[in-house]
Amino acid sequence: MNLRIREKPWRLMLVINAAVLFGVFLHKISLPPYVPYIHLLVDYHFGFTKRALIGAIVSLFTAKVPLWLVFGLGGAVWLVTAGLFVHLFRRTFDFDEKHLPLFVFMAGSPFFLKNFMHTLGHFDIYGCLFAICLLLLPARSLAYVLLAATFSAILILIHHIHLLMYVPTIAVIVVLRHYLVYGTRRQNAAVGIASLAGVGALFIAAQFYGTIPVPEAEFVAHLQDRMADPSQTKLLSFGYIWYQPLAKEILDTWQRLPHNLLGMPVFALLIWLHTPLWRYFRNLIAVLAVDAHRNIVTAAIIVVSFGYLVMFAIVFDYSRWISNWAVCLFLILHAVKMLPTSKDTPPISADDRKAAVFGWIVTLIPRVGIVRPF
Repeated sequence: MNLRIREKPWRLMLVINAAVLFGVFLHKISLPPYVPYIHLLVDYHFGFTKRALIGAIVSLFTAKVPLWLVFGLGGAVWLVTAGLFVHLFRRTFDFDEKHLPLFVFMAGSPFFLKNFMHTLGHFDIYGCLFAICLLLLPARSLAYVLLAATFSAILILIHHIHLLMYVPTIAVIVVLRHYLVYGTRRQNAAVGIASLAGVGALFIAAQFYGTIPVPEAEFVAHLQDRMADPSQTKLLSFGYIWYQPLAKEILDTWQRLPHNLLGMPVFALLIWLHTPLWRYFRNLIAVLAVDAHRNIVTAAIIVVSFGYLVMFAIVFDYSRWISNWAVCLFLILHAVKMLPTSKDTPPISADDRKAAVFGWIVTLIPRVGIVRPF
């Protein structure tokens, strides 16, 4: 038995990752879901409202929102996302022994599925889910571009911060899978530009015209009326975020900055532990058959990273932002793998002892967190 474990450590890592995921789930359902629950309560009762799409959809099916729905809905979305990612990985790389280390560094990363489990009920995972769908669907026609624009609009209606969080990655996927392969003819270029303009206009509407037009007390009273258990008023303590202007969010972030920056060495360490994955990504870009593709991919990664840098200056949920940034790179890696290459890229070696050590550490880290590391 011990010999088998030594011969196939990467399979054991997958088993332990599953156990860690279950532990994170048990811990998560023991915590009060403040922000995720209130997002299920907010709807369009007072007119067009930012962050209200999910709550509005829930209101179509039930007038009273039970607390368990946070975990039921969030868990269902998590399972769909995890299943689709496994299918995506199988289609892109296959599940043979030589690609198990790559799968461990992605699926087992504390940035990815484990952190989505910790943030169960939050809206981040919807961006990842839609991006995975776009990586799986055919990209031949203009319908693909329009679908990406529709997904982006839905994400902004869920939460307008998706403009920086996942919409840039969706745009990169469209560029890599559609425009680099099928060209930029006048028609599809016009549709792409119009889509970007429409998504941008929707973001402006949500950010500046999606505020609640009634006093906060009336808004909170409406939310309490939608609760299955109205006595749990403590779950409404975050109602103020629908009234907080952008300037106040930025001010709060900068006031917390000195304390939150203490987590940066931890984030840097977590990123460094994924070195075998980043090295593989670099090599994959290096063997792209077209020089322009290499430059475009590099520019795309810079643009996506810049969006997250802006988020760091606006909202202080740093652990979530750094985790989703890493997830975006995982997804872009899949899109890059679909481009033509001049030669094969050697996968992460299953016999690399340093990679195995990093893999074990990554496996045992349960999640990154929401604001501060762990």
